[in-house]
Amino acid sequence: MPAAAERFLSEGKGRGLQTRKDLQIGELLFTCPAYTHVLTVNERGNHCEHCFTRKEALAKCGRCKLAFYCNVTCQKADWPMHKLECSSLSKFGQNWNPSETVRLVARILVKQKMHPEKTPSEELLAVDEFESHLDKLDNEKRELIESDIAALHHFYSKHLDFPDQATLIELFAKVNCNGFTIEDEELSHLGSAIFPSVALMNHSCCPNVIVTYKGTIAEVRAVKRIGPGEEIFTSYIDLLYPTEDRQDRLRDSYFFTCDCRECATKAKDKEKLEVTKYDEPPKPEAVKDMIKYARNIIEEFRRAKHYKTPSELLEICELSLDKMGSVFEDNNVYMLHMMYQAMGVCLYMQDWDGALRYGQKIIKPYSSKHYPAYSLNVASMWLKLGRLYMGLEHHSAGAKALRKALAIMEVVHGKDHPYIFEIKKELEEK
Repeated sequence: MPAAAERFLSEGKGRGLQTRKDLQIGELLFTCPAYTHVLTVNERGNHCEHCFTRKEALAKCGRCKLAFYCNVTCQKADWPMHKLECSSLSKFGQNWNPSETVRLVARILVKQKMHPEKTPSEELLAVDEFESHLDKLDNEKRELIESDIAALHHFYSKHLDFPDQATLIELFAKVNCNGFTIEDEELSHLGSAIFPSVALMNHSCCPNVIVTYKGTIAEVRAVKRIGPGEEIFTSYIDLLYPTEDRQDRLRDSYFFTCDCRECATKAKDKEKLEVTKYDEPPKPEAVKDMIKYARNIIEEFRRAKHYKTPSELLEICELSLDKMGSVFEDNNVYMLHMMYQAMGVCLYMQDWDGALRYGQKIIKPYSSKHYPAYSLNVASMWLKLGRLYMGLEHHSAGAKALRKALAIMEVVHGKDHPYIFEIKKELEEK
């Protein structure tokens, strides 16, 4: 068991994790290796399938030619999992498209068969103990799970012995509630994983720890001073949004209502929903209508990313920002959300000046108003800005932004993280 933390019964929340000693900001509380993990398809060739190391000249699998590894050691270690997909990748070709959840569940089934005993990832919580919230699933969620189960049978029948349907439904429900997304230093998606001991932590919109990843190992560090016996809280969601939006997301994905201080007081909502400061402020009805529009356009854009061109996506962003700007200030979180999407599209289109313009508008409210002091969202934005400045030969501004990112990342990732060395190298080279 991690020396600094222990499992306990949290009042009103069920199981939880508490500290056993004083923790300073940036102190490592515990680490947890992935029970199992899967690299996202888009990162194949950039990262090792087994350890997620990012490097050039990775060696490819001789059979499917689609999985890449640091060396023979990583390839052999990954074979029990990769063999689930190796032959079917060749067989199905472009039609091989199981979701990451399906791929993760396939690996869990193999892992449970290979290692029925408790693994090092389960020191504080076992996979079998995960909550499924089956009784709270609506018809849409059940249909999605049944679709995933059909894909599991379709793509993995050669190598898996399947449990019965009810067991599979429960396992998918557990993974949906307890799985983790692994992201890189710019918060780009790298893959999905199961970290059982990390899943024991309860949520708060005022978290006192943060989870980062070193390859396929999760690391939990304090972002506030924590005393012995205090409960450890992480955030399950992006903290940018107002209380109602956060609560909707938590209820939809995790089936609970948050009662943290932030949600009880709604203290930051007025600032998050800042409206224009003309001589005559917008009427309450106009603000309410625009909030409804903002929520709808955010969802519309999320769906549009799957079928519209980058130019069309950028137009959605620009039109929505123009419309919302008649009621909302630029610091309003819905404006910032669409600016962030626009920045992402500009980066994809290699419109570096456009991306920089959006990033410059985003960073101040991100860092001074809407996120905690040690936030991955703020660090990643400073990092993107720093790299954009450097690429556009604005070296002084680039170095300043990279150092701002480093100041946060040395706390949340630890000073010995590979990302820290990479950024320091970028600074030295310029």
